[in-house]
Amino acid sequence: MFGRRGNDEGTRVMPEFRPPVQPAVEPPAPAPQAPELKPVAASAAPPVVRRPIEAPPTVPEPRRLQRERSESYYDTKSQVFSALIDTIDLSQLAKLDPDSAREEIRDIVNDIIAIKNFAMSIAEQEELLEDICNDVLGYGPLEPLLARDDIADIMVNGSKNVYIEVNGKVEQTGIRFRDNQQLLNICQRIVSQVGRRVDESSPICDARLPDGSRVNVIAPPLAIDGTALTIRKFKKDKLTLDQIMKFGAISPAGAEVLKIIGRVRCNVIISGGTGSGKTTLLNCLTNYVDREERVITCEDSAELQLQQPHVVRLETRPPNLEGEGEVTMRDLVKNCLRMRPERIIVGEVRGPEVFDLLQAMNTGHDGSMGTIHSNSPRECLNRMESMIAMGGYTLPQRTVREIIVGSVDVIIQAARLRDGSRRITHITEVIGMEGDVIITQDLVLYNIKGEDAGGRLIGEHVSTGVGRPHFWERARYYGEEQRLASALDSMEKRAS
Repeated sequence: MFGRRGNDEGTRVMPEFRPPVQPAVEPPAPAPQAPELKPVAASAAPPVVRRPIEAPPTVPEPRRLQRERSESYYDTKSQVFSALIDTIDLSQLAKLDPDSAREEIRDIVNDIIAIKNFAMSIAEQEELLEDICNDVLGYGPLEPLLARDDIADIMVNGSKNVYIEVNGKVEQTGIRFRDNQQLLNICQRIVSQVGRRVDESSPICDARLPDGSRVNVIAPPLAIDGTALTIRKFKKDKLTLDQIMKFGAISPAGAEVLKIIGRVRCNVIISGGTGSGKTTLLNCLTNYVDREERVITCEDSAELQLQQPHVVRLETRPPNLEGEGEVTMRDLVKNCLRMRPERIIVGEVRGPEVFDLLQAMNTGHDGSMGTIHSNSPRECLNRMESMIAMGGYTLPQRTVREIIVGSVDVIIQAARLRDGSRRITHITEVIGMEGDVIITQDLVLYNIKGEDAGGRLIGEHVSTGVGRPHFWERARYYGEEQRLASALDSMEKRAS
């Protein structure tokens, strides 16, 4: 019923004008139509041709028709849902495993549809069953999107507008929520799983899904048009450096250099803009940490997925309603130093905790890693300086730069290009100071050569000709100098 009506309205633009004509007397209807068509064809031919051409690109018309269909669908669904809530015992349902609970709900909904005599096809009934099961047991209309592995981001702007990012491009979906209250209920269900809350008193919240996907919620009154929900999805199959290499984010020789950097315990900062793949790259690098090492992670919302057996995961805590009980990232990094870590990994450095991370890197915790928002390796160094100043430290500029040089070994720059693809654009060493200036040298760069017929950018990773990096002695200490030399040589030969 609902699917057919939507399809008919979606394919034709004029069905709205037929109902007013049909209730009138049928014999006179063709009579006025004939004289009207003749003068229009004779005198106003250009407007008639232009209107059909302009109609398909206009977005509001199909959206409005789609919402009318959705209103009818949700009217039926709300009746079934209300009857289900009156019938089912939620306390008993909570004791069942997910599969048994889903079957129980399906049986009851089928009975309700039969009793209330709704005229529905088998396909429509199956769609309704799935939606109601998702509402009761899952995340409602978000479930089909969360099940798709090709979606990188889900952006909900109020109950009526849901956008997704696929292959680097943002597109609108036909999915919507019953109302703003249903959307807020689902957001509260998500954040309550990690011991947080979102309502009018605390309208901003960061949380995560069970698979580690990052969630941000901002609710009214701060969000004017209804609750805004953003989910940064993680793939079910965790990406590895080899898979990233197949996607073209790094060349095979460049991937070999990154593996060696992770293996020989270089202190690494991953720099990049929002959505450039910093956390994914950090996950990939941790695959090359020795399994005997004790790793401690500090994050605002725990999303890193380390594969090592000896991992301690720490997460910050927001203040309660009285403004007390907050545990900041800086508190976690300080506490890490008392937990005998061999590596400290900070999910995202955005404030004064960078000073504590640099201190940890400089006091025997080699191989520590973190991510920073910046657009280039040089800007990353400047941001670290400014974040240290945010902490209220009154250190001379030269002293701050000496701390950075003594702590950070490598900066890896990730970028999201204008075609939506993600690339590692720089692998840069921090090698020392000349006067008051930090000296860096690039090992690997990404050169853009142009774009293909489909608008995809074409480029390649090239060596800058540095035959012996600054961390060469560290690579020799771990017996990796031959691999490092062959990787840089192969990249240089390919570039030449």
